[in-house]
Amino acid sequence: MANKNRSSPSSTTPKLMETSGFSLMNEDLLRNILSRLPATSFASAATVSKTWNAACYHILSRPKLSSAISLNPLPLVALQEVFDKVMSEPIRPHFAIASVGPGFEIKDVLQFMVEKVGSRTPIIVSSVKGILGRDALSHEFREVKWIDGNIDEVPVNTGIVLTVGFVPGLKVDVIPLLRQRKAPQGSMIDKFVLDIKSYTSSMSGCTSPQAIIMIGDGSVDQKPILEKLGKEFANDLLYSLIILSISDYAMSMETIIVGDETGQFVYRSSDVSRNVSTNKKHSPDAVALVFARDRNKARGIGNIEFHFALSKGVSAIGPRLKAASVRVQDSYTVTWLTARREGQQEILDGQQMLENIDNEMENNMDCVDLYIGVTRRRNCSVGSERPRMMTTLALHGIEGGDSEYLYVDGVGIRTGDYFQFYHSDPKTALSSSRSVSSTLRKLKLDWDSKSSLSKSTIMNAVDKKEAFGGFIFSCLGRGESFFGQLNVDSSPFLDNFPGVPVAGTFCGGEIGRGCTSLTANGDEGGSARCHLHAYSTVYLVMSYTPPEH
Repeated sequence: MANKNRSSPSSTTPKLMETSGFSLMNEDLLRNILSRLPATSFASAATVSKTWNAACYHILSRPKLSSAISLNPLPLVALQEVFDKVMSEPIRPHFAIASVGPGFEIKDVLQFMVEKVGSRTPIIVSSVKGILGRDALSHEFREVKWIDGNIDEVPVNTGIVLTVGFVPGLKVDVIPLLRQRKAPQGSMIDKFVLDIKSYTSSMSGCTSPQAIIMIGDGSVDQKPILEKLGKEFANDLLYSLIILSISDYAMSMETIIVGDETGQFVYRSSDVSRNVSTNKKHSPDAVALVFARDRNKARGIGNIEFHFALSKGVSAIGPRLKAASVRVQDSYTVTWLTARREGQQEILDGQQMLENIDNEMENNMDCVDLYIGVTRRRNCSVGSERPRMMTTLALHGIEGGDSEYLYVDGVGIRTGDYFQFYHSDPKTALSSSRSVSSTLRKLKLDWDSKSSLSKSTIMNAVDKKEAFGGFIFSCLGRGESFFGQLNVDSSPFLDNFPGVPVAGTFCGGEIGRGCTSLTANGDEGGSARCHLHAYSTVYLVMSYTPPEH
């Protein structure tokens, strides 16, 4: 009898809870309180009861991006500052990206993130040339660059930008390009492309993901990798440094690819079999954060879309030339070449070519960075597919020239390839940046106009299509020193989407490929279909459309 009496209070406890305390709050008040909790407390609150779980689910029914930077000179303090900031509101991390300065140990940052968000959360940590983002403490938006080993040129080299994303309706994972030390790169690239397609197919039922954020190893040529990921053709050489002319090849043009060509990185995939550390047998040449549609998306979840825009920063100069002779110094990855003007037989050496360009620039050649854009036609295949002809435009930086050869960085140029000189151009870049801002404004107006045409006579603000986050990848050569003014690279996003989280990095090579109207000039839509750029800024805008009621 005594045992029964001791057990009876516990049987009535749930009923008592239902009629007392927090349970008496109305639904709106409960959601209001829960929405103010930091992420860790929010996760615990979701386990209290079915009512609380439902309220938490409603709060996180929409996607969310949370981002912050810290320039604290103590790396561990900076890391804790940005983590506390991005996790200060409700969010369930579906992925995390940390970009850090040379003062950080990227492996330590990865270990910290794994401990905080779990080993099943896809994570990429990369060392970059600079960062863009909103300060975790002051909330001021900053664009910061640094130079490795030269702390006199910058006030701090321990900056970090951390981004955590919650994207219901999508599946996200990290897929690496693992190259066996003695294996040819081509076979490993094929496997990388096929791994991305296989993962996407298993998640969404199609082989092309919605978007890829890619980080390349700075010591590895990324051009062959990106060539096999792309397709289709663009006409404007001013935008494009890698342009592909194949329909339905590898990835659909609806797949947007952005990122940094020359990073150093570590990663963690949710698939344990992919987490192979660098050793004597394997080396990760690149890593891709893949966003695929979830074929099992829950009811009541809207649609996430990715939008791509590009601000160019180079201008063509001089005549079109044809490579007459080509030599490669593999140990230095430098190509030596001579050339002819198109339609002429006279062979030009490096000194002659550079003198001609200097004359066209009115002796201002020393004030700019020079490149050649090489048009190439090559057969290419992925796996067992039959080879197909691709037309590419690859940019190579000018190393110098003498009475024998023009010296350019990189390889892959052949005798008979056509090329043209390009130079960095702040006027072109500033004009292009303003054009991107204009097209982003038109995009936003288009969303608003479509909302106004909704069947509903009264459009609730939460029912509108809107941006919820974004990423920026900008050339290290841009920034205040290039434009003579602050925040030019971030202004197209900040001006059009104030308050929307955005994170960015300064790169040694900008990856940007997409099929969109958001180009730097609205009348040249096809020109945005490219992969590798110079002196450019690449924008990735993420938007959400709520489900129809």
